[in-house]
Amino acid sequence: MNDILPEKTPVWQFLENSVRDVLAGYGYREIRTPIVEQTDLFKRSIGEVTDIVEKEMYTFADRNDESLTLRPEGTASCVRACEEHGLLYNQVQRLWYAGPMFRYERPQKGRYRQFHQIGVETFGMSGPDIDAELILLSARLWKKLGIDGAVTLEINTLGSSESRQRFKDDLVCYLTTRKEDLDPDSQRRLTSNPLRILDSKSAQTQLILNEAPNFHDYLDDESVSHFESLKVLLESAGVNFRVNSRLVRGLDYYSKTVFEWVTDALGAQGTVCAGGRYDGLVEQLGGKATPAVGFAMGVERLILLIESVSKLPEALYQQADIYILPLSATLDVKQKILCLAETLRSETDLKVMLGCGDGSLKSHLKKADSSGARVALLVGQAELENDTVQVKFLRETIDQQEISVKDLTDSFLTKF
Repeated sequence: MNDILPEKTPVWQFLENSVRDVLAGYGYREIRTPIVEQTDLFKRSIGEVTDIVEKEMYTFADRNDESLTLRPEGTASCVRACEEHGLLYNQVQRLWYAGPMFRYERPQKGRYRQFHQIGVETFGMSGPDIDAELILLSARLWKKLGIDGAVTLEINTLGSSESRQRFKDDLVCYLTTRKEDLDPDSQRRLTSNPLRILDSKSAQTQLILNEAPNFHDYLDDESVSHFESLKVLLESAGVNFRVNSRLVRGLDYYSKTVFEWVTDALGAQGTVCAGGRYDGLVEQLGGKATPAVGFAMGVERLILLIESVSKLPEALYQQADIYILPLSATLDVKQKILCLAETLRSETDLKVMLGCGDGSLKSHLKKADSSGARVALLVGQAELENDTVQVKFLRETIDQQEISVKDLTDSFLTKF
């Protein structure tokens, strides 16, 4: 788990504000859920034999000896909240959330045991058009973040639960005959979560899979029609994609559409955003059958990608537009600059930073420069008596000038 220091928070805010803007443009509303849930919620939704439930959850007993878990993902909590508060039956919902998630996994670049996700969930819409909308929404976000050239879209369909079970049975039969040649993780998954073997990173396992049953041969007609329609919609919207027939998701609740945005700009290919359709989850958790589709993006991974490939605006790291500092340490001068700063904050949208505390002019100007401010306003005893300020330009080669406080607020600052 890690701290996010002030030097890093501007890019986090840039990402978060961009997400809010894009989602608002599509009519999505924010939902906020607790970080602690009943453990059974995740066992029922994610699946008891998944890596998350078996090895990665932070689970503990509370004082009533009830089993609680720090949320490892956001979809189950969102579904629980919507069902609990009557937001699903015969309704359409477009929702999003952001916050920390927790998994006890091996830390690596861009991954932490407390990590952050932004998730988008939709309910009550069964057609491929909402699947396409989610993909278009995410594509628009990549453009806004300046990383659209560094990510690639992969899509697949997992069919219905029935067709998936038929494929799973035949896949297990085939792989059991080659079990000794599989990598250790795949050998373990053969009896617990065999579909995850399809996206194994082992070259040897992938060679074995070349002769395995083909998932798409088992798909039901409805899933095929849904997937073909999705491809038509994406093509008509100008979204490039690659069909990856071995793309599966690590959670049990997915069906039909699944997709991932992947990048190789961070070294080995990694996923920065993934999701899909989970039409059976609401019913699985005790509600009435409700079509649903969503995605989640890993914030830490996205931050690394933004910093690697996007040209961030310098203003992002700018603490102030104007820095006001005293030329003398008298109380009346400090009173003057304190009131001036408040006046400027009230009358303009500019960021105003005050040089507080004692110190030399040199040290004050050094702080003014590091704040990113364009100008420093200097006030001493003479300026106090004349109701003026000295304006020192910090980013332009313009001579220092003295102007009245009235001109400062009436005309000078309108140029900013």
